[in-house]
Amino acid sequence: MTYTNFTIETDADGIAVVTWDMPGKSMNVFTAEVLEELDAILKATVADAAIKGVVFTSGKSSFSGGADLTMIRGMFSMLQEATAQDPATSKQKLFEVAGQMTWLFRAIETNGKPWVSAINGTCMGGALELSLACHGRVVANSKSVKLALPEVKVGIFPGAGGTQRVSRLTDAQSALQMMTTGQTLTPQRAKAMGLVHQVVEPDQLVTAAKQMIKDGLKPVAPWDEKGFKAPGGGVWTPQAAQLFPAAPAILRRETAGNYPGALAILKCVYEGLQLPFDTALKVEQRYFTQILGTTEAFSMIRSLFISMQELGKGARRPAGVPKSEFKKVGVVGAGFMGASIAYVTAAAGIPVVLIDQSQEAADKGKAVSEKLVSDSVAKGRLTKEEGEKLLSLVTATPDYSTLADADLVIEAVFEDRNVKKAVTEAVEAVIPETTIFASNTSTLPISGLAENSKRPDQFVGVHFFSPVEKMMLTEVILGEKTGDRALAVALDFVGKIKKTPIVVNDTRGFFVNRCVFRYINEAYDMLAEGVPAAMIENAAKMAGMPVGPLSLNDEVAVDLSQKIMKASIADLGPNSVKPEHMALIDNMVDVLDRRGRKNGKGFYDYPAKPAKKSLWPGLKEFYPQKPAGDVDVSVLKQRFLVTIALEAARTVEEGIVTDPREADVGSILGFGFAPYTGGTLSYIDGMGVKTFVELAEKLAAQYGSHFKPTQLLKDMAAKGETFYGRFDPYAKVSQAA
Repeated sequence: MTYTNFTIETDADGIAVVTWDMPGKSMNVFTAEVLEELDAILKATVADAAIKGVVFTSGKSSFSGGADLTMIRGMFSMLQEATAQDPATSKQKLFEVAGQMTWLFRAIETNGKPWVSAINGTCMGGALELSLACHGRVVANSKSVKLALPEVKVGIFPGAGGTQRVSRLTDAQSALQMMTTGQTLTPQRAKAMGLVHQVVEPDQLVTAAKQMIKDGLKPVAPWDEKGFKAPGGGVWTPQAAQLFPAAPAILRRETAGNYPGALAILKCVYEGLQLPFDTALKVEQRYFTQILGTTEAFSMIRSLFISMQELGKGARRPAGVPKSEFKKVGVVGAGFMGASIAYVTAAAGIPVVLIDQSQEAADKGKAVSEKLVSDSVAKGRLTKEEGEKLLSLVTATPDYSTLADADLVIEAVFEDRNVKKAVTEAVEAVIPETTIFASNTSTLPISGLAENSKRPDQFVGVHFFSPVEKMMLTEVILGEKTGDRALAVALDFVGKIKKTPIVVNDTRGFFVNRCVFRYINEAYDMLAEGVPAAMIENAAKMAGMPVGPLSLNDEVAVDLSQKIMKASIADLGPNSVKPEHMALIDNMVDVLDRRGRKNGKGFYDYPAKPAKKSLWPGLKEFYPQKPAGDVDVSVLKQRFLVTIALEAARTVEEGIVTDPREADVGSILGFGFAPYTGGTLSYIDGMGVKTFVELAEKLAAQYGSHFKPTQLLKDMAAKGETFYGRFDPYAKVSQAA
């Protein structure tokens, strides 16, 4: 029999090598067809007496990234349709679908013939769960190998036997740590944990896997043998008596109870280790079904799995524009941002020219790349040769004529219109008509900057976030005259450097910064109300934000906030900034010289290492302090999330953001908006627009008019609409088709 996604070759020793190699895909993924073929292969190898064992491997550079987008989306569509048709039976249908992989993998585990998984490259999610169901696991000794069960990061958990097998192969504490954080393991770490049997050189992978079978590998999982005991002794041991009572408290400290999937992992492991294996799998299947039905899982999977991949693959790229090839990119401005942009460009294999006013300034910018490369080599992320190759792609110079053959030039100079005007004119004097010009600006409107260009259709905004080498998001900003080719080239470049792009129309602060400063401004309001700074920071983190607003303000620089406020007043008038906010920041910067982390003092104090930063005690003297007992933390949490979500809704109403996927993905990747919500618009959709409007009106009555819901939200509430319904990102695609 022939298969679409697999090939089978049986050698003279009766060992069948099953190679997973999906046509037309760069990585193997699970689809309904893949599962059907895998089931057929299992039955065929069991029925064939000549086959003594199976080596399961990949024909691609990586093993598998797990489930396919369409499979995940189809599962949720099925749940919605089944619930609409018959709510009473929808959960049963979902339970059956959720168990499909579980029981297929269990059938592999109990088929009577040894299976060995030969793992190369990335092996994550369901692919690792499949491997764990095999009787042997051999892993290539390579930096490209990444083993993980990262499902908790998208709102679910390893529900195809992962919680049960990992907790029976390694001690419970390590198992919980791995699964509740979604951490990635190296081959060596996985072997030390007992999750894999051998780590071999890549060219010996299949040979070593075959040898395991030849050496008499038993086709029985350890937990199916009589007398099996989990590593560490299971649940009823002194060690477990210390671990399991503390685990929920530790998890709550880390997640504030916002991630149901993480808590379900604890339940699956604790309950499962007390049960026979098949019963434990049913417990896991039950919890998996429950979690799939939560708002958190639906929203996180949609934004952090489906939407993020769609945007990364060019969902917003104009049709009909040829794909860009980058032979050279220019970066003008060798300050920290420009230097970092040059680094990620070179890291993507693109030659880059880094330009500044003098050779000394340009060299200083290249030194940023040298430091990043040195650190990566020291940590084993790059070899010395790879580091040298990367640095050879960066040319530091003050000579603008070197841009004459650049495909794209990115301006990353100081946030000053006059400086940017001079750079634009200098660059356009040497580049050909085909070169796209991009401005990296965090606040200045692109349409205004494009007025300095002779060809505004070739002018686009590309807003990077600091530190560039770590932040996954890039905002691509359309000026009023930006053409399709400029947008396509910008998106192609962002994809090439492995960032996720969102496309937004022009406005002051674009999307991310508008939302960020709402978050910070709400903290200013709370300070003025006398809310203790520690409660402000902790409430924000309890709401799901990665860092408190005062800490974030220190990171972006308090004096930058001052500059932005002053620019807003100059351009938009005195009512654009609250006087009490301006007074607070003027006092911090001009009187106290507290500018943030960069000068060692802001809302926090930054002592010399190893001491940790701490809130500046002087904040207590600014405003009369409320007793902690008089502050409702749940309201503080609501205020933070609602004010940010309202700003996101305003950008949609103003036509700045036109695709809800971009508001959600942008808010999470850009500044860490409570990931469990799925992002700003999913937060509103998740509770229902009507409920959100009522909450906003309640907050507006007590805390200010900036909480008043917009007319769009009121209209949507009256009609029972959602953002993903009214602004369906797939409607245009289906209409075009």
